Amino acid sequence: FTALRHSFGELSIMVEDLGVITPDVEALRDEFNFPGMRILQFAFGGDAGNPHLPHNYIRNAVAYTGTHDNDTTLGWFRYLKKSAGVDDGSRRAREHCLKYLNSDGKEINWDMIRASLASVADTSVTPLQDVLGLGTEGRMNLPASKGGNWNWRFQEGALTQELSERLREMSALYGRVAS
Repeated sequence: FTALRHSFGELSIMVEDLGVITPDVEALRDEFNFPGMRILQFAFGGDAGNPHLPHNYIRNAVAYTGTHDNDTTLGWFRYLKKSAGVDDGSRRAREHCLKYLNSDGKEINWDMIRASLASVADTSVTPLQDVLGLGTEGRMNLPASKGGNWNWRFQEGALTQELSERLREMSALYGRVAS
């Protein structure tokens, strides 16, 4: 990375620090001051120290509701609801999510978008599927599966003026609109 910086100057590089991360990876990320990822869908069901909970974010981070490898926020939340009766972890995660976000779950995608935008993370990324309120039908990728990935396409007209304005207003409210 030193050679890259020498040749190209400062680059906007972020680290996908998800999954099993060794101390060496953390040290490299921190040495070059690269932001790491914080995923809201990973935040719930554990303890208050979970690094994916917004109150634990640091400025040098990229906050996401979910990534291309996750279900959409609505699909994820519906799965938690469906699984809550048979899977104690899903029940805990769903209850924790609703309580943490002070939500009734009716607009969980917007509740998660708000939490990401309101966080101290320097950057907030919201998948378009979450803005559109899509369920699992909008999922982009299912890791380790052989087919059906990367097929979702945005439909012209789906992003209405109302949705655009809502996202713009929320982004402005949390200081995420360039002046």
